[in-house]
Amino acid sequence: MSRGEWAAARRAGIADERTSLEGIGKTTADLRAAVRAARDGHPLRWVAIESPEEAAALARLAEAAGVAVDVLYRLNPDVAPETQAGLAVGAGASKFGMTEMEIGAAITAGGGPDGALRPRGIHLHVGSQLGAVDAWRDAVRKGLALTALWRGTIPSFDTLDVGGGFPVAPLDQPVPSPGRFARELPALLAGIPLDRRPSRLAIEPGRALVARAGWIVARVLHARERGGRQVVIDAGMTELIRPALYGARHAVVALPASAARAPTRVEGPICESTDSLGTHDLPPLRRGDLVAIADAGAYAASQRSSYNGRPRPAHVMLPARPVPPAGSLG
Repeated sequence: MSRGEWAAARRAGIADERTSLEGIGKTTADLRAAVRAARDGHPLRWVAIESPEEAAALARLAEAAGVAVDVLYRLNPDVAPETQAGLAVGAGASKFGMTEMEIGAAITAGGGPDGALRPRGIHLHVGSQLGAVDAWRDAVRKGLALTALWRGTIPSFDTLDVGGGFPVAPLDQPVPSPGRFARELPALLAGIPLDRRPSRLAIEPGRALVARAGWIVARVLHARERGGRQVVIDAGMTELIRPALYGARHAVVALPASAARAPTRVEGPICESTDSLGTHDLPPLRRGDLVAIADAGAYAASQRSSYNGRPRPAHVMLPARPVPPAGSLG
């Protein structure tokens, strides 16, 4: 999404050839870095183009450096994602991606099939935490049709990146699995002539892979009656902004767990009334008790802030437990 994330990937040992540069906010410096990597013989896998203007800017830089840059064109699929409004990036009015006509203009702005930008395909993303497959199916159908259209005139147009959106199941409700999304693809591909199908398909599962790997452990500061149970804990929107930002729900459990539970409003410590984690079934709590906030392995530490002068919380890494061999009692 930026040179900062790109630098973090490099520090982790990920080669440029395995990295794509995406995001709506790419600056001229970001684009110049992509061109420089190509000039130095370590090109990115692709740059995802968000507008004809961005395509023209990248093309000028690439032409001046005498290199070609592989690009995808981000389609706004104009669907109704089954998720919260703040996560519905595939909606027609969202700021993300281009219309089909804008993609045509972006291809022209990049010089067409023989320009400094090498058109490789379509990128799309419907939204996060999708509660159903319908909007995703519609978006992929549009992406496949557009890929087939351009593949007919641009031989290098061989890729469809369908983004992510695979949900992490809350503890209290079922959601479609990645396999459920995948089962839609054969029928969608069958509707495209063999010579027009993308030869490369990509997904970006992101949060679905790492969210369950993290927990936030917090301590109770106050326990009150406010027309029902209420507790204030020492972690909130500075450590996990998603609930305050767009109403995301993260389960909160007591440590240790207890069977005697009742609905309890869990509030954070920040001086904002929106710093709330919602209502959860918890046992009676008092100052000093511990609770854990689930699914904090994604969009928690990466979005933290120091608002109210809050210090950075400690991060504790635990080694993964080995999986016992089949048939064992481990």
